[in-house]
Amino acid sequence: MRKLEVSSIIPKIESMCIEANYNASSSLMTTLRQAQENESSTLGQTILSQIIKNDEIATNSQVPMCQDTGIVVVFVEIGSSIQLIGNLEEAIHEGIRRGYQNGYLRKSVVAHPLDRINTKDNTPAIIHYQWVEGDELKITIAPKGAGSENVSAVGMLKPSDGYEGVKQFVLDTILKAGGNPCPPIIVGVGVGGNFEKCALLSKQALMRPLEDTSSDEICARLEKELLTEINELNIGPMGFGGSTTALAVKVNAYPCHIASLPVAVNIQCHASRHVTEIF
Repeated sequence: MRKLEVSSIIPKIESMCIEANYNASSSLMTTLRQAQENESSTLGQTILSQIIKNDEIATNSQVPMCQDTGIVVVFVEIGSSIQLIGNLEEAIHEGIRRGYQNGYLRKSVVAHPLDRINTKDNTPAIIHYQWVEGDELKITIAPKGAGSENVSAVGMLKPSDGYEGVKQFVLDTILKAGGNPCPPIIVGVGVGGNFEKCALLSKQALMRPLEDTSSDEICARLEKELLTEINELNIGPMGFGGSTTALAVKVNAYPCHIASLPVAVNIQCHASRHVTEIF
């Protein structure tokens, strides 16, 4: 069995936090440039050009692409054949502390939701664990801003609402959000499970590559139709109208109770910040 001292991952977690906030991925930049070319609105084209320029400045100058550097969501996959030496969760938190301090990233976490006292180091993170086969540790860091998170939603639909009901819930959520999540957005949809599972599915969907398509035939169809119909809402870049409201829609599904049809919509702003490393 392979052994890994978790203290060794702290510097990498630190750099991942900085990288996610400073550097837009090449696939995102390609998608934004394609969106600018295809945008029907002149104002929308201008806004997309400014977004692209902003992201280029962030990378070239090594500064955050957005002032909201997010609460850190962490997805951890632990191989069944790896032995972790030390406290993994504390190592992750320490890496985040260092990243947000040394990267001059805004500390946005309050210790209690009602007294609102800032923790001053952007911890604790929100960490999800999954056990998988193999001897590797895979960690994804995803800073999530409040502008997009605040307009996300969970709905407990009736089974009779079916496919069209899910679509309508997603479209209603996007329409209500308007320009608040800084479109063009990436839309993560979770269908099935239960109340909390569908929300997790929707967040996990945002981690998928922008260019991929679900291997599930129904989900793939839903992704295609939703992307088209969301972009027909005329919300447009930053909410000023146009044909580019969403860059991508990702749908993840999971089995559910016979009497339930849970659905969650997790919206991500155009920054689409997440970085993955394997240890």
